[in-house]
Amino acid sequence: MDERALSITRDLIDFLAKCPTAFQAADEIGKELEAAGFQRLQEGTRWEIVPGGRYFLTRNMSSVVAWRMPTGRPESVMIAASHTDSPSFKIKANAENEAFGQYLRLNTERYGGAILSSWFDRPLGIAGRAIVRRGDRFEAVPVDLGRDLCVIPNVCIHLTRGMPENHSINPAVDTFPLFGEIASKGALTELVARAAGAKSEEIAGSDLFLYDRTGGRVWGAGSEFFSSPRIDNMQCAWATLRGFLAAAGSESAVQVWASFDNEETGSATKQGAGSALLLDSLTRACASQGVALQEILASSFMLSADNGHAVHPNHPELNDRENAPHMNGGVVVKYNAAQKYTTDAVSAALFGEICRRAGVPTQVYANRSDLPGGGTLGSISNTRVAMNTVDIGLAQLAMHSCWETGGCADTICMVEAAAAFYLSRIEALSDGSWELL
Repeated sequence: MDERALSITRDLIDFLAKCPTAFQAADEIGKELEAAGFQRLQEGTRWEIVPGGRYFLTRNMSSVVAWRMPTGRPESVMIAASHTDSPSFKIKANAENEAFGQYLRLNTERYGGAILSSWFDRPLGIAGRAIVRRGDRFEAVPVDLGRDLCVIPNVCIHLTRGMPENHSINPAVDTFPLFGEIASKGALTELVARAAGAKSEEIAGSDLFLYDRTGGRVWGAGSEFFSSPRIDNMQCAWATLRGFLAAAGSESAVQVWASFDNEETGSATKQGAGSALLLDSLTRACASQGVALQEILASSFMLSADNGHAVHPNHPELNDRENAPHMNGGVVVKYNAAQKYTTDAVSAALFGEICRRAGVPTQVYANRSDLPGGGTLGSISNTRVAMNTVDIGLAQLAMHSCWETGGCADTICMVEAAAAFYLSRIEALSDGSWELL
């Protein structure tokens, strides 16, 4: 495997380790943007936007929108959008749950479409955010309890004889993690308070999730593959951010990088792709230069970047035979007739030419026609900010597993595709006619 691809993969794995939940992801991304000279804005204040300026904001501490203003009059918006959340288990209120007078479990519910079996018998941590109350002031603080704290134990095979080999998993029974013994009751609040730099009585609430602490690995006969928690979708978020930061500014395009929370649960939240977050941010940025956003959307373009399914080595029959991407094959362009993916002939042609000029390999994914597939944020965000959009991703195995697998050569393809995208200019000549400059 190429050493540059391996180096980027290891950097990605390091980033993933710092981002157990969307809250840590947004925090880490904010630090990177500030280090690159981007100014943090607050939604509730007046913005002073100048040509050539670099800005970003967060909402809910879990979604991020960043942009560069052009040096001249805005004539288009070029956006790469992804999501910060991944399937997991959220810890419920009043979480500590006694079992048989001996054990202490945590009461959880599934977040997103996790492959439940993948969460068993592995070290789990707890992270998210805590709400700290000090007098009349409430402050949200990202927290990672920072050590192995739980395990969801399997039932041994000797006690499940007579059950189907792949018996169904009940998330109200089977997936509660073992947290400690009865003597440890009350420890969760104490640990959260310590991580937040507060006293237990100052913790007014929390949004906490389980996360896998196995960490990432590069593996394979030629170091071709890597596995890690949360490849979906932090691989795309990290790679498009790298491309965004590497690209130079533009004379006429507002260059935007965005990553939204709650894609795994439908995006219908105040910080999701279905909210007005992107619309509000772009409207305010363009209005600061005396431009109406609606006037420039026809020449605008979005990359909806979310990973896709690689053909499975043991089950190739689950893919459409002609449209089955593989790991280390380059950027995947995703199609769906029901528009769960936004790609159409126009967006595929424009993005394909951008990649061809940049020397970035692409491949195609479509669901097998009798199997329903998942959707992503592109179509949802288009109901708020309508523009030509292509759904892309990187091919991976075991999507929504606790530990997913991807190709080491692919991340660099997405970085280079994103950088080339931001340097491109698209001009709508009329409805049905575009020029790629």
